[in-house]
Amino acid sequence: VQLVESGGGSVQTGGSLRLSCAASGGSLLYIHIGWFRQAPGREREGIACLNDEDGRIAYAESVKGRFTIAKDTDTKTVYLQMDHLQPEDTGVYYCAADGAWGPLVDLVLGHGYPAYQFDGWGQGRQVTVSS
Repeated sequence: VQLVESGGGSVQTGGSLRLSCAASGGSLLYIHIGWFRQAPGREREGIACLNDEDGRIAYAESVKGRFTIAKDTDTKTVYLQMDHLQPEDTGVYYCAADGAWGPLVDLVLGHGYPAYQFDGWGQGRQVTVSS
């Protein structure tokens, strides 16, 4: 699966940004998408995911109520709308795709296997929130 990200950028505290993740290729029946982020000096964190089969969504506690994940089925694009951004949201954001839902949602909920090999990764987009 090939994933191409767009969006992100710089914003002040309390602002909003949106990320996009367009999927193509592969032979998976379902392409479940998750968003991850990595801040300097910190481990990669799963923050949101969306089930391609039934639309289930999960969020990490750190972004719940502020971030929204959504899908455009026609364009196979998954969006991450980020509102009420804080400086601690700064980092590089990646989308990941996998045919299995379990490993993805487990990581977002904080009890997954960090070394799990996903079927595809986006190239990463920088998000910077200044105070």
